Amino acid sequence: MPEPLRADLCVIGAGSGGLNVAAAGAQLGLSTVLIEGGEMGGDCLNSGCVPSKALIAAARVATQHRLSAAFGVDYAPPRIDFARVRAHVKEAIAAIEPHDSQARYEGLGVRVVRAMARFTGPDRLIAGEQEIAARRFCIATGANPAIPDIVGLDQVPFRTLNDIFDLETLPSHLLIIGGGSGGCELGQAFRRLGARVTILEMKRLLGDADPELVEVVRRRLCAEGVVLREGAQAISVSRQGANLRLTLQEDSKRDTIEGSHLLLAAGRVPASDGLGLEAAGIARQGKAITIDGRCRTSNRRVWAIGDVTGGPQFTHWASHQALVVIKSMMLRLPARTRPLILPRVTFTDPELAQVGMTEVEARAAGHDRLVVRRWPFAENDRAETDRTTAGFVKLVATPKGRILGAGIAGVSAGELIQSWSLALAAGLSLRAFTEMITVYPTLGDASKRAASGFYAERLLNDRTRRWVRWMARWS
Repeated sequence: MPEPLRADLCVIGAGSGGLNVAAAGAQLGLSTVLIEGGEMGGDCLNSGCVPSKALIAAARVATQHRLSAAFGVDYAPPRIDFARVRAHVKEAIAAIEPHDSQARYEGLGVRVVRAMARFTGPDRLIAGEQEIAARRFCIATGANPAIPDIVGLDQVPFRTLNDIFDLETLPSHLLIIGGGSGGCELGQAFRRLGARVTILEMKRLLGDADPELVEVVRRRLCAEGVVLREGAQAISVSRQGANLRLTLQEDSKRDTIEGSHLLLAAGRVPASDGLGLEAAGIARQGKAITIDGRCRTSNRRVWAIGDVTGGPQFTHWASHQALVVIKSMMLRLPARTRPLILPRVTFTDPELAQVGMTEVEARAAGHDRLVVRRWPFAENDRAETDRTTAGFVKLVATPKGRILGAGIAGVSAGELIQSWSLALAAGLSLRAFTEMITVYPTLGDASKRAASGFYAERLLNDRTRRWVRWMARWS
């Protein structure tokens, strides 16, 4: 064993969060070591956000012939070359890859060690054959696909969200277990590319989202031919010739369904096994590393961020936590995570985006006197010209106009939710939206209209009319 490598900061995991912490450490003058036993860029680059959005983009192009006739433009039905679709996905990864590469981080002054890490004490670990002793650590090892308990699963081939993009041929019938964001996004994409798709969900589709908003997505998925089996639990799976046969439990009934491929999209489990956390005195609950609001673990030398902490599994949440670590660990500034301002987006078509509390969550939190306002895209002129009128903006506020949450189901919802995220972060009220000038015609005007609806009822009443008539008479 060579002499221990000593550093001010050691980051374990080169996903989005870990890369941000490592880059900041090096740029702020700390001797920084970054350990990664897999691929640089983590899940987001290699098997998550980037490849899934590339596939969704290809699938969107494949639907243009269905939408164009309403505009007076006709296209022949597309011919899907799945090998070229797959090449497009790989090219998107390759284009972004240099930003997360080992060479780039070494250029910033980070010492990169490509090995698996295991703590041997509270202030040191082993990565490969290299011992590393550091003053501070940050764990950002992400999560692994959850493998549900299904009889026979170990006897059949299946895919997870980690390797679904390695498929070389388009499935003839893709069975997806899990109706969360990943299952819905990929289910719609593969359906648009020509595969039959069935999504099985034990509870309800996109269960954490506002049910009203979910209904917009559900209708579109069904209209495009995605088969939804909500309230269905997979009990067993077996081979049936060239296909796979799933046995389902729905209420008190059992049913079977056959498909060519099986995708497990039933969530992710924090990747904390094998890290030697006990040797470092780092507590965890289940697989999730326990942290406080500053992302600090039970070992005061160690912080943890991202999926390994068991919280929201979003790249932008890991980046937010990384910023908190940079402020609290490196700059000694007061900083805490702010989960209530976290925006969440499901990138189906139409998209579903939320920030803050849903109506159900707000009522559960004790806000009995809620004001809920909606504005449909059918009343937005830009949506009308573009024929993208499905969906609406939904606001949840207090009677005084304090924003508790916002949700959008519709075209570009992921972009439109950004202004509501800013409003929550800055503590703005609905009045701020009524006072801003929105460009006409844009989809963003729907947000202003929804906010204006909050005040309309307070202004357009008998008391206000009497006041206006009195002023007209005496002015």
